[in-house]
Amino acid sequence: TPFGRVGGVYRETRPDELLSQTLIGLINRCQVPAECVEDVVVGCVSQAGEQGANVARLAVLQAGLPISVPAMTLNRWCGSGQQAIHSAAQCIAAGDAQCCIAAGVESITRVPLFSDIGGLEKLNPAVCEKYGLVHQGESGERIASQWKITRDQADAFGMESQSRAWRAVSENLNRELLPMKGLDRDGKLVQLTRDEGIRDTIDPIKVASLTPAYRPVGEGVLTAANSSQFADGAAATLVADRQWAVAQGLRPRARFLARAVVADDPALALMAVVPATQLVLKRSGLRIQDIDWFECNEAFSTVVLAWARETGIDLAKVNPWGGAIAHGHPLGATGVGLFAKMLAGLESTGGSLGLQVMCIGHGQSTATIIERI
Repeated sequence: TPFGRVGGVYRETRPDELLSQTLIGLINRCQVPAECVEDVVVGCVSQAGEQGANVARLAVLQAGLPISVPAMTLNRWCGSGQQAIHSAAQCIAAGDAQCCIAAGVESITRVPLFSDIGGLEKLNPAVCEKYGLVHQGESGERIASQWKITRDQADAFGMESQSRAWRAVSENLNRELLPMKGLDRDGKLVQLTRDEGIRDTIDPIKVASLTPAYRPVGEGVLTAANSSQFADGAAATLVADRQWAVAQGLRPRARFLARAVVADDPALALMAVVPATQLVLKRSGLRIQDIDWFECNEAFSTVVLAWARETGIDLAKVNPWGGAIAHGHPLGATGVGLFAKMLAGLESTGGSLGLQVMCIGHGQSTATIIERI
């Protein structure tokens, strides 16, 4: 689906409804018989309320898929959607299935972050004290300090993300989106065809005047303009054995070359993207210069800027159609949405190799390399 702003177009839409409509759209678009789907793996972070009770299985039933189609919901925080893709691919590689759906969903409007534990303050204080766990926004600020990233640099990155996203929308480049109905500000039914958070114009003066979100004025780097937007949305992709897919008359679009998940300093929290990138490249036998398209989730501008400095990756090849600063970040769905965008981007530009990496709270990261077929 297009991603909606918190309190925006999907404010009256249940997350299981968003997910069920996405599953229906995927099956119709791929023209695969629903009874052939052997498992549905869904990433979701706040598994409570309307996202609780295994929302994956409930959405499968709501979508009208055969009752024989199983489903599970997993949580690797911001990497949940990407982990769903990994888990589906691993299931097929192990010979346990030939066709799976990997998906993600999150409605931060209807199920606020940390609803599953009752608030960030409910984390075990002994663990927080032992490892110095902090809010992810503070982690983003520590990254700015350690890598000497200035407010101007962070703001410039945020504005560039919006500019790239708007350009992609204007040129109708990302055709992976499934139009979804919702409500406008006046409560009238509308159809959303692009991510709601993308702006057609950005005022640099207004951006520079924004108050820091996590530290005092004059000390903080991160603001609403250079950090990801919380969002509502769902995303899904079909993962299948190649021989099976061809036999079904399907056209495979890409293949996995390598996958990785790593853990690092839980206090710095968001910089495991560096070792994750290094590991997935090592497993694939590829070099940075071999990759045509990079997706690094824009949880905060400082994460992507520090990652690029550490790895030597050219920012011109990173998030060419913008990132979560513009598109929004519905936590459980983002990994699948980025994956679809990366593949569409490779097809649009004629590129071959794509690398996606995501920072994850408490010091984890997921990374994937695909090759377009």
